[in-house]
Amino acid sequence: MFYAVIPAGGSGTRLWPLSRAGHPKFLHPLTGTAASLLQATVQRLAPLATPDRTLVVTGVAHAAAVARQLAGVPEENILVEPSQRDSCAAIALAAAVIATREPDAVMGSFAADHLITDPGAFEAALREAISGAEQGLLMTVGIQPTRPETGYGYLECGETIGSGPLRQVAEFREKPAADVAEGYLRSGRHLWNASMFVWRVDVFLAELARQQPALHAGIVAIARAWGTPAQDEVLGAVWPTLPKISVDYAVMEGAAAAGRVATVRGDFGWTDVGDFHTLADVLPADEDRNVVLGAETAEEKPGVLLRDSSGLIVVPQSGRLVAALGVHDLIVVDTADAVLVCPRDRAQDVKKLVEDLRDRGEDGLV
Repeated sequence: MFYAVIPAGGSGTRLWPLSRAGHPKFLHPLTGTAASLLQATVQRLAPLATPDRTLVVTGVAHAAAVARQLAGVPEENILVEPSQRDSCAAIALAAAVIATREPDAVMGSFAADHLITDPGAFEAALREAISGAEQGLLMTVGIQPTRPETGYGYLECGETIGSGPLRQVAEFREKPAADVAEGYLRSGRHLWNASMFVWRVDVFLAELARQQPALHAGIVAIARAWGTPAQDEVLGAVWPTLPKISVDYAVMEGAAAAGRVATVRGDFGWTDVGDFHTLADVLPADEDRNVVLGAETAEEKPGVLLRDSSGLIVVPQSGRLVAALGVHDLIVVDTADAVLVCPRDRAQDVKKLVEDLRDRGEDGLV
């Protein structure tokens, strides 16, 4: 009775101008194959969740594209939220809809825009998490850190539960400063928080009611009307009133403080494709560390001409030739209506350009 839930929202502003509000990063083939990030997510969950037990929560603007990319997923399993209310409302909606079908079901929530290089190890970790969820625990899949990363939140692990491998989550930690991240890496008690959650839907909904009674009441009202003639009316009336809050803040931090959260360690080549720099880390590079998105191999670069250049990330999307001479460690993204050039070490700041465009009223470019 395992259901896979995939929240598919956001616009991926740090991957602008490739990722846009109308065609965000999870719809793009950034996996090194023809599959989009969303399709790859569904594929790696397939050994555990059949299409009829796979749900996607997405926005109105993306629902048609999601349906086209996931032709095997039943239409009624694509849950369309009228507006973004952050992750708690999206995940809670899926949990409540599943509960109307199978009240004792276990669900897992997995972002649509992550990459995993070892699907076998991912499946093994997920089966361990499901076992913990069946015991009534709110489970996370924590990622084994490989570096002192300041861009991720962390899970501080407590005692081992039983004979293992489950460990209590003592606390959720915010994105740390560099020296704190170094300490986390050395401690052996901290895992990256990749926002992968597994729980029984009844247990999660009970915890939601305990900590967020107003949000719970709204979600339950929507779920009761789901699939009935009153669905759109109730959804339209209730959804805008729901708190805009992440599931980490709304439920998981308080549940961890109450001793109700556990984790299993994941070491399966996980990457959060948050910006062009991290994307380049998982795609093939040539001998000069150049990466071209869409190239069949590291050496083949259709539409790109590079000379005496190294460490480049090139995204040729316009049909024009992109040529670079004597430049190093740059990101170059060429689309039909916008060109981005920036140093690789400023990849996180690309989102500031999107903010500038919005401030200028150029929403058509974002």
